[in-house]
Amino acid sequence: MKKPRRKNGITAVLLFSLVGGMVGLAFASVPLYKLFCQVTGFAGTTQTAAATPTVASDKFITIRFDANTIPALPWKFAPAQKEIRVRAGNPAVAYYLAENLSAQSITGTSTYNVTPYKAAEYFAKTECFCFTEQKLAPGETAKLGVEFFVDPEIFNNPNTRDVKTITLSYTFFRAPGDEEGAQPKGQELTSRRQGSYRESEGS
Repeated sequence: MKKPRRKNGITAVLLFSLVGGMVGLAFASVPLYKLFCQVTGFAGTTQTAAATPTVASDKFITIRFDANTIPALPWKFAPAQKEIRVRAGNPAVAYYLAENLSAQSITGTSTYNVTPYKAAEYFAKTECFCFTEQKLAPGETAKLGVEFFVDPEIFNNPNTRDVKTITLSYTFFRAPGDEEGAQPKGQELTSRRQGSYRESEGS
């Protein structure tokens, strides 16, 4: 009679351990997935870097810029330039323009990716407004910048050496917790706010 009870006890421990592991995995899945994407470039997730390569390539690559907003965000959002041609390894800067078309102050935030996906691991940002909340008063505009470079190693990989153009795409959406119908609040635009470029119109 003792053996069945012992087996039941072991089974219960294993089940509790399994449930605990699944709960822990659920909480860790989002940051782990984000880390996986950043390391591998999966789904067009770009890299981040503290500095540009010491040696630039003599080859050039074209960077195109794309901008999107979800319907719940009444902003006008567009790239300041359609495309630029850069030398791989050299730092470059591009800008996006955002305007709040509504009568309320709204806070937005953005996600990004690059295509083709296989080029993502070679596209690195040193400054970016992505994932940083941007608050615009009614009618307010902002100039948002991104610093980046393309790793010259892209031309040494047989799988990516055929890439001639990379498209950097941003999508802005209403920041979590931002309430619709909130009353306008004055807020001065600052440069490089929270690690991102942010300039007032006409700067």
